[in-house]
Amino acid sequence: MAASIKPLSGGQFMSPEKPQLLCRLDGHTDTVNQVVLIGDADDLAVISVSDDRTIRVWARRDTGQYWPSVCHTMPSLASAMDYDPQLRRLFVAMDNGSITEFELADDLNKITYRRSYIAHQQRVTSMKFSPVTEWLISAGKDKYFQWHCTETGRRLGAFLGSAWCTTVALDQASRHAFVGDYSGEITMLKLTETSYQPVTTLKGHSGSVQSLLWDERRRLLISGGFDQIIIVWDIGGGKGTAYELSGHRARITGLALYSASSLLSVSEDSTLVVWDVAAQRQETPEWTTRDCCERCARPFFWNVRGMFDQKQASSDTAARTYFEF
Repeated sequence: MAASIKPLSGGQFMSPEKPQLLCRLDGHTDTVNQVVLIGDADDLAVISVSDDRTIRVWARRDTGQYWPSVCHTMPSLASAMDYDPQLRRLFVAMDNGSITEFELADDLNKITYRRSYIAHQQRVTSMKFSPVTEWLISAGKDKYFQWHCTETGRRLGAFLGSAWCTTVALDQASRHAFVGDYSGEITMLKLTETSYQPVTTLKGHSGSVQSLLWDERRRLLISGGFDQIIIVWDIGGGKGTAYELSGHRARITGLALYSASSLLSVSEDSTLVVWDVAAQRQETPEWTTRDCCERCARPFFWNVRGMFDQKQASSDTAARTYFEF
């Protein structure tokens, strides 16, 4: 089937520019859960994992097309992965709760088994490997966030959340972990070799947090959720500010830093958006509850006493109402 990039409809984005399609990779027979680009610009390769249980390493041939140099079948659905390009270590998580570590050969034609981690009792949703600490952190549908030592394979600690743990991010320098969950909250933890200390809980999403990204240079945490919103949290600035990026019309499923100032986001609305994260933006204000409209000062419909006194109701009621149950 021919691949193409369709123009956007509806005009929700200002720029008419679109990326150039270089290649399409066909082969997986079920949902592709994660893709990683490896190599340099002149010799790019791709690693992908899928619910069809396969790990595929796609190498570019002389024709410019990509073909699998490795197709390895896992014992369960491959749900997530992480890859370290310097150490060539590949970690693949599965639906049965375990994580397998491989080493990728220099010629991309072989992956060698190293170790297995019995990490969770249900599907592993996200994980990150830290070569600085030699830790492997992971989150699962069993509501647990765990971290293991990759030198010994030993579990170092675990944190039990109140909902499915859906995604993780790690600040390697300070050893702070961020755990997003199905309820829309992000828990910040200070990790040690044997325990953790809760730091704070970030609340801003009204839907499941699907993707977390740590910007090490700016010390920003970027989150994307099923509420169609991206939130940029200023963690390292000490101000505790946050602002929202709105534009997607469906669940946000992935985030990636493209350059020093560009953020990529993908969504179930079939769009890829490039955001300028270096631009100056205003902090998103907190919701407030009141009986009268802030714009016209007229009472809302539930403010019966106010309507009786003023004998009028706000025309903005439907658009500017916030309920807190």
